[in-house]
Amino acid sequence: MRWFSCGAILALAATTSAIDPIEVKGNKFFRKDGSQFFLKGVSYQLRPEDPLIDTDQCRRDAELMQKLGTNALRVYHVDDDADHDGCMKAFADAGIYLLIGLDTFDTYITPSNQCWSTRQYKRFAKVMDAFEGYDNVLAFFVGNENIAAKEDSPGAPFLKAAVRDMRAYRDDKKYRKIPIGYTAADIAELRPMLQDYLTCGGNSSETIEFFGLNSYSWCDPSTYEESSYAQLQKYAKDFPVPIFFSETGCNVPGPRLWDDMDAIFGKHMVDDWSGAIIYEWIQEQNNYGIISYGPPVGDPSKNDETVFDNWTRKGTPTPVSPDFENLKTKWESNNPTGVSRDDYDPDHVSTRACPTSTEGGWWQIDGDARLPRLDETVTAYAELVAAMSTATDQGDSTKTASSGEASTTGDADESGTATGDAGSEETEDADSSGGRGQTMAMCATLIAAVLGVTVWL
Repeated sequence: MRWFSCGAILALAATTSAIDPIEVKGNKFFRKDGSQFFLKGVSYQLRPEDPLIDTDQCRRDAELMQKLGTNALRVYHVDDDADHDGCMKAFADAGIYLLIGLDTFDTYITPSNQCWSTRQYKRFAKVMDAFEGYDNVLAFFVGNENIAAKEDSPGAPFLKAAVRDMRAYRDDKKYRKIPIGYTAADIAELRPMLQDYLTCGGNSSETIEFFGLNSYSWCDPSTYEESSYAQLQKYAKDFPVPIFFSETGCNVPGPRLWDDMDAIFGKHMVDDWSGAIIYEWIQEQNNYGIISYGPPVGDPSKNDETVFDNWTRKGTPTPVSPDFENLKTKWESNNPTGVSRDDYDPDHVSTRACPTSTEGGWWQIDGDARLPRLDETVTAYAELVAAMSTATDQGDSTKTASSGEASTTGDADESGTATGDAGSEETEDADSSGGRGQTMAMCATLIAAVLGVTVWL
């Protein structure tokens, strides 16, 4: 039997707090008491690498966030080796939940590196390991605006593969079922296909568990009809998983009136949307902040524990007027009750058909194609090039490339999720900093080839 001192017990208690996890049912979030949960969130970026390590600053911010009416924060990047107990407790004590990005600056699935590798998998898993134990973690993101241009859609299978493998990792580790999803740029040519693709296919283990949208189409003064919100609502009607605004708050021409909150929490959208996260907490060069720790310091090169990128990053938060008060007023006046969990029937939600590629269009992949396995995009390259070369010599490249399935590293189960030793030294070395440029080039070349021949069927 292991014995603990009174001091150790008190220290452990200090890192916990009485806040109940949020649960997902159908396309809605619910509290433990069965009431529906709507996000009134803020993007929180003090330091790019991790805003959740300065406990005193988190406490100061949490106090003002409570006055604003905030119940959620979006954090883009974290340091999985840092101590987050103090900040997580400060926000839990304030009734604030966290939505956290699993990707780090060196594991982001970028348009130039559309791969899902062992190195990325292991880093995503480390972030999950670091945060799964906090009851006020509401969700994990696998990416943010990764698909944002006409040539980017071939990267969607890698995002979906990341969701598949992170869901499997979470469940294998017996962690709480913290939902895993994606947040997209609001691009009309991509939006409906992307959100449908990430939820289609019939295999629930491979789909996102929520969808966030970064939209700045409502610029005050505007209306539900004048903005694109009416169109956004059309695509969100009976969506199969929770959908919400993961960034919003157009600041042109300013000041921000936040009239879109009336639409999001009102009769037009409240039955299908789960709230909004506004951009952003801290005032920076982009002028989107709703609080400030002080004016620009006048030295863009200065970087210390207080200042980064010409702006003070800690201290007493001071509301930016009138944006802060305008948002506070909107959130105070918009308090939808939604539906109770016991009265909610998720059978009415609808999974759309998988999108199909259109020649010369923005969406360039067929949605029912098999997802890539872990590391497949890297190791398949040599075989694909060889197959295409052989096929060219035979005058029938399409047939040859289509008939041979690309190989994988390690074994894979029937769902396509890699199994066995995901941390092999060979894979780690191939995707380490020394070989990353070659890996990126290989991945990019493979994607270009896939546009001409289908290799995942």
